[in-house]
Amino acid sequence: MKKLFVCLALAGFALANPAFSQERAAAAPAAPAAGATHQVGLIDMAFVFKNYDKFKEMTEALQGDAKAAQAKAETMIGEMKTLQTNLQEVKEGTPEFSKIEKNLLDRQTELETFRKMQQREFLRKEAEIYKVVYLEVQDAVQKYAKFYKYTLIMRFNRQGVDDAENPQEIINSMNRQVVYYMEQDDLTDPILKFLNDEYAKSKGGAAAPAREARGGTTRPAATK
Repeated sequence: MKKLFVCLALAGFALANPAFSQERAAAAPAAPAAGATHQVGLIDMAFVFKNYDKFKEMTEALQGDAKAAQAKAETMIGEMKTLQTNLQEVKEGTPEFSKIEKNLLDRQTELETFRKMQQREFLRKEAEIYKVVYLEVQDAVQKYAKFYKYTLIMRFNRQGVDDAENPQEIINSMNRQVVYYMEQDDLTDPILKFLNDEYAKSKGGAAAPAREARGGTTRPAATK
């Protein structure tokens, strides 16, 4: 009964996510030989994050908040400059001088506190964005792997030595853990397409057209 339930669940996933089925039909290798127990897949997480529409929109919104905070800080600095100018025009030791000086010191404290709070808040929001997106990618990878019987999905970097443009990139490329892989074991494109299409649907938009995958083959669009 348990095996039957698992089979039905997997079949339901295939019907709900024909993108994965189409992707597999278009680019998958032949079925593993009898007795084979391992199937390894690869995903370039950095590439997925960089090209996932939701991640881009969330980071752009965060950058907008950072710019607004910077504008507020600049306004506070402008007010402090005005106070400094006023202070220079007042005789030292007078009640007016003491009043302006105290106001200036208070503004300096406010600015320092504001900057520290904004920095902490920015780092907190940035970490939350990465967490949310990572969990979504992880969930898509798990569904794909379970349905298509992948036993291991590894992170890797698609960029090869021939794509490197500076000495550091060349060294990093040469230190990659994955030295060779078959194109069909790179799950980056179908996972990214699935994520972008699901995000577009959640916003009420249409699925994006199939993008050209590495190697020049066009993979089918992911639909639910």
